[in-house]
Amino acid sequence: MATADTRRPWAFAGVCVMVPALTLMVFNLADPVIQLLPWYVATYLLIGACIFGPTGKLPSLRQAVAFLLPGALLVPLALTNVGWWCGGWLLGLPAWGLLLSRWTPENPLPAVQVLKFLGLLLLGMTIFTFNIIYPIPSLGLFLLPVIPLVRLTDPEYRARPLQASVEVLLALTAVVIAFAIPSPEGSWSSPWVYAGGAATAGLMIAWWARGLPRRSRRTHLRDGDIV
Repeated sequence: MATADTRRPWAFAGVCVMVPALTLMVFNLADPVIQLLPWYVATYLLIGACIFGPTGKLPSLRQAVAFLLPGALLVPLALTNVGWWCGGWLLGLPAWGLLLSRWTPENPLPAVQVLKFLGLLLLGMTIFTFNIIYPIPSLGLFLLPVIPLVRLTDPEYRARPLQASVEVLLALTAVVIAFAIPSPEGSWSSPWVYAGGAATAGLMIAWWARGLPRRSRRTHLRDGDIV
């Protein structure tokens, strides 16, 4: 039987899915936005699978609604050229899914965590946007294959060979795709620079979410004992 430790969401895998998908969508913005919608939906569902699939149980109705609704509400803004906020939302989607995976009736999602997440998402969007001018955050792209290899030194991580294999493969694929996309003529920046900005922003937000306690710190009275 799988232990609770083996049923953690694969937030890092979600980031590795987001990076090449967002880069590919950015470099196809010249196309009608409606043509990007299938890519957006596929990326959204793949990230959801990385977060909720490894837990071994379907998300509750409110978890599913909270995960899908923001992305759905942003689509009309993109279709009406109000702004390409769907792409920005993808930067924080793995972390958002991680927060929601811990949201249960016994462990509510504090409003302060949601506000902190939104603040980090705004910072991540800023990093991604201005990365083409100050491309230092692009170095985050090269961290993707390094992170799972370093984590292999942890016996608990080695005990999850499927996760380790998938994350190494996704990380390498993200780097290869970033350098395989040709730079359009007249482009201010290269695809790998955008991918690096997305990687840095996504890792930053996911690292914050991963570091939060998985259980509520509230005390409960059970049979007269504090647990």
